[in-house]
Amino acid sequence: MKRSKTLNRTSIQEINVKLTQKDLEFIQRLKGLFEENDLSIELKQTDPKTLVLRKNYGTKIERAFGMTRQGIRWRFQRLFNDIYVNAYTTIYWLESNFGSYLRSQALEIAKERVTLRKRVNHANQSYRPK
Repeated sequence: MKRSKTLNRTSIQEINVKLTQKDLEFIQRLKGLFEENDLSIELKQTDPKTLVLRKNYGTKIERAFGMTRQGIRWRFQRLFNDIYVNAYTTIYWLESNFGSYLRSQALEIAKERVTLRKRVNHANQSYRPK
């Protein structure tokens, strides 16, 4: 199954995570470059391990993101090593203390919340005051 080259704009906004509009735009650009094999994401075997961007950080990449290499690295670090990995750290801690039997229930609640946010966003977009 081929994945879409465009990121579903509403899906990230509806998840209600700590993402800014700039984060959303960064992720959209990153996904496009990732799927075109211009960039890759790899695990760096340091202590502690981190996720890093690999491949060419040339002019094309800087132009695509509209920021410097340092800015690209900073935003990637924030999104993938802070927000994303910390979410799994929290889940790991909770499941270490309470077991994983609540996982399916938590996923059910999360899916329900996303569905509800989609409905609210759709209703807000449909409503146009005169």
